[in-house]
Amino acid sequence: MNSTPSASAAPRVRRRTSPATRGHGLAAIILLAPALLGFLVFWIYPAIRGFGYSVTDYNLLSQGKFVGGANFEAVLKDGQVWRSLQITVVFAVGSVVISLVLAMLLAALMQRLRTKTWVRAGLLLPWLVPNVAIALIWAWLLDANVGYLKGVLDAIGKATSMDFLVNFTFYNSDAALGIIILIGIWSGVGYTALLLFAGMMQVPTEYYETGAIDGASETTMFFKITLPLIRPVIALVVIVSLIGSFQVFDLVQVGYGNKPIPEVRVIYYYIYQQAFNFMKMGYASAIALVLAVILAVLTLIQLRLLRANRSDLS
Repeated sequence: MNSTPSASAAPRVRRRTSPATRGHGLAAIILLAPALLGFLVFWIYPAIRGFGYSVTDYNLLSQGKFVGGANFEAVLKDGQVWRSLQITVVFAVGSVVISLVLAMLLAALMQRLRTKTWVRAGLLLPWLVPNVAIALIWAWLLDANVGYLKGVLDAIGKATSMDFLVNFTFYNSDAALGIIILIGIWSGVGYTALLLFAGMMQVPTEYYETGAIDGASETTMFFKITLPLIRPVIALVVIVSLIGSFQVFDLVQVGYGNKPIPEVRVIYYYIYQQAFNFMKMGYASAIALVLAVILAVLTLIQLRLLRANRSDLS
C-alpha cells in the first residue's frame, strides 16, 4: 500500500539571504540611529522627567517634595487652566478650519493650473520663517503709531476717517485673538496646501478622465473623486495642524508678552507663566501632562471619524 507523504512532512526550504540583503538591516539601523537618539533625548527623557516633576512641588530653586496627585487635583480645580484651554480651542478650531479650506482651494488650483515650482516655493516661505520673526514683523505692520499700515493709510488720506488701526492692532484686547488666528493661518496655509497638493498628485488621472467622459463637472469630480481619495492626507493635515495649534506660544509671547492680555492667554503661555514666572515647575508639568492626554484623545477621535487608514474609493 503506497502512501504519499503529507504536506507537513515535506522538507522546509530555508531561504538564503545575500550579503547585500543582510547589510540592509545594519544600514537601516545606522540611518535611523540619529533620529532615534534625538527622539529619546528630546522627547522620551523630558516626558519621563516631566511626569516626575508633576508629582512634586519642584520650583527650580529647591529639590521638591513628593505631593502625589495634589498637582493634578489643583489642575482640575483651576478655572484659569480651563479658560486658557478654551481660548486655545477657539484658536485651534478657527485656524485649522479656515486654513484647511484655503489650503484646499490653493491645492486644487495648483493641481489644475500646474503652477511653476517657484510659486510652490513662495507658498512655503512663510512657514519657513520662525514664529518669533513673524510676530515681530506683524507687530510692526499693525503698530498704531509707526506701523507700515498706518503709513499707507496716511499716504491715501484715510488714517483719520478709518477706525481700522484702532480696532485691529496688537493693543486691542477685543481683536487680539483674531489677529493671532489670522497670523497663524498666514504662516501655515502654504505648507498645508503643499501637503494636500502632494496627495492630489497621487490620484490616478484615469478617474478624472472617466468623470469627464461621464459629463461630471470640475466641482463634482473634486467632491466625488479628489476628496475621498485623499482622505488619509486630510486626516494627517488636520491632526498635525490641530496639535500644532494647541502648541501656539511664540506669537503670544512676542506680541503680548510685555502686556499680558487674558483674551490671548493660551494654554502653553499659561504653562510658561506657572513654570518660569511663578516658579511652579511641578504644577506646570501636571498641566502639560493633562494637555498631552487631551491631545491624545482628540487624535484618536479624529482618526476614527476621518477613517484615516483608508480612502472611500479604496
